[in-house]
Amino acid sequence: MLLWVPQALLALLLSGLLAQGEAKHRRGPQARNASRPALLRLSDHLLANYKKGVRPVRDWRTPTTVSIDVIVYAILSVDEKNQVLTTYIWYRQYWTDEFLQWNPEDFDNITKLSIPTDSIWVPDILINEFVDVGKSPNIPYVYVRHHGEVQNYKPLQVVTACSLDIYNFPFDVQNCSLTFTSWLHTIQDINISLWRLPEKVKLDRSIFMNQGEWELLGVLTQFQEFSIESSDCYAEMKFYVVIRRRPLFYVVSLLLPSIFLMVMDIVGFYLPPDSGERVSFKITLLLGYSVFLIIVSDTLPATAIGTPLIGVYFVVCMALLVISLAETILTVRLVHKQDLQQPVPAWLRHLVLERVALLLCLGEQSTSRRPPATSQATKTDDCSDMANHCSHLGGSRDLEKTPRGSGSPPPPPRDASLAVRGLLQELTSIRHFLEKREESRELARDWLRVGSVLDRLLFRIYLLALLAYSVTLVTLWSIWQYS
Repeated sequence: MLLWVPQALLALLLSGLLAQGEAKHRRGPQARNASRPALLRLSDHLLANYKKGVRPVRDWRTPTTVSIDVIVYAILSVDEKNQVLTTYIWYRQYWTDEFLQWNPEDFDNITKLSIPTDSIWVPDILINEFVDVGKSPNIPYVYVRHHGEVQNYKPLQVVTACSLDIYNFPFDVQNCSLTFTSWLHTIQDINISLWRLPEKVKLDRSIFMNQGEWELLGVLTQFQEFSIESSDCYAEMKFYVVIRRRPLFYVVSLLLPSIFLMVMDIVGFYLPPDSGERVSFKITLLLGYSVFLIIVSDTLPATAIGTPLIGVYFVVCMALLVISLAETILTVRLVHKQDLQQPVPAWLRHLVLERVALLLCLGEQSTSRRPPATSQATKTDDCSDMANHCSHLGGSRDLEKTPRGSGSPPPPPRDASLAVRGLLQELTSIRHFLEKREESRELARDWLRVGSVLDRLLFRIYLLALLAYSVTLVTLWSIWQYS
């Protein structure tokens, strides 16, 4: 019996040593973990067995809902020729990761944690209208909350294709879409929703830089589903960025100079139609407008599918200047028609000086009739008779002066009769010259009256056409500006 006592004591001692070693071994990791920072312990806890290549759901039938939000920060450029819009936006998205959840009480009451984006699963949501890689800053972290919500905030410089309608330039309103969708996953895997209410997204201009050429009118949203094949359906969220151009610069630099030139062309009608200064004045205006169009050609947007209405306006204004110049040339030609010694035709006198003058409220333009050709012949015969009468009268007076007792009367003084005849012929030629000059002056006055009436008629037609065209354009631009 005594031999078993030492063996029993030795066995008890060994078992006690083994139990103490196991207790120390069990308490070692807990002591070490208690001494580590809570952020490190939480990060190791979340990412120890995390598989970032797998969609983070415990039931594969459950879709991952990604809520997105867009806030427009600035409109960087609008390229009408290439149909490209460059914007700077603040993009936000969040989703629920079922593998990134923890109890805050176990980790020093930590409720959210920043984790590198490369370490977790991120949805493959892209913008369909992307045409170029923008210069966006890289944000390498996301926020994760204790219930598994992952928040990804990042600024983006977005270069997208946009169908730009420049017909209403510079009073145009553009509507460009940003379509966010998953490039690979169908709606059974990834669904997309809106983070905020559509009304709040539409009216949010809190961070928009409002000092550029473009004004942000609002951001509209629309959710829709589309399918490429009958079996695959994708979710997409559209953000319609509605912007309006500020037209003040273009009104001052494009419209006002054109309006001033057209006003000067209207004022040019008040120059006398029989003066050559009007033609040179209108030619100068036409050349000045041509130079103006060359200068502003680089300012006007150009596309292959259309021309802005203001470009048509400039072309029509130049055509009106050409028509005005042609009207002036026609009027000057009519005014100087007397150089050809052609009288005004009766039908033209009746049409212009009577009908058109009454239509323009100018009253009937009275014209003096030229004396008929028979009266001139009568006057010539009267002068001849007067010369004969004077010569006969001179002869009778000489006979009276001769004494009655003489036998034969003296011959009549031929020198006196010839002098009277020559004087009367000269007076007749002077009278013919004056009559001819008066006829030319009357002819010139007739053509001047015709030219003046036609000038007023064409001026009023030109003015009405210009006013109607201008009022139509101003009305259209006003409707587009405030619609």
